[in-house]
Amino acid sequence: MDVIIVVDMQVGMLDDAPKYDLPGLVDRINALTAMVRAEDGKVIWIRHCGRAGDGFERNSAGWDFLPELIRRHDDIVVEKSLNDPYVGTDLKRILDELAPRRVLIAGWATDFCVDATVRSTVSCDQDVVVVSDGHTLSDRPHLDAPAVIAHHNWVWSNLITNRSLSVRPANELLAARAGMAKT
Repeated sequence: MDVIIVVDMQVGMLDDAPKYDLPGLVDRINALTAMVRAEDGKVIWIRHCGRAGDGFERNSAGWDFLPELIRRHDDIVVEKSLNDPYVGTDLKRILDELAPRRVLIAGWATDFCVDATVRSTVSCDQDVVVVSDGHTLSDRPHLDAPAVIAHHNWVWSNLITNRSLSVRPANELLAARAGMAKT
């Protein structure tokens, strides 16, 4: 069984500068979550809970998940207040109980919450697959979004881990699933 962790794909992310390839990212996340569910895996949505007055304040419009995302009642929601979704949450316990074959990771923002999720999931001794075209951010003052994404994909590909860590595009993951379904 696989688990996919989808990080902070909430309405509040729309408040600032545009996010790189957001419509394509939403489509890929929907396809990947459907794939994981079809294999009796679990989808874990990470929801950032901001401070009073910020774009992710609990129960505000920005706190909601993007309406284009396909979510189900049996998906798991983990609420966090820091970049790292393991700090002060039950995420590690949930993963330990699920005992997934691998953990796929996608979401927003590449250089903050997605990066923290990748590194902590590796540190929690899970086999990790980062979806290389499954995360986004806005341009940064010193680098455009595609450069930040490429940099982080390279860094994650070279982390030292006790388990496996790979960085693979969504179409490759979906094609592998389709190939398995034919056999």
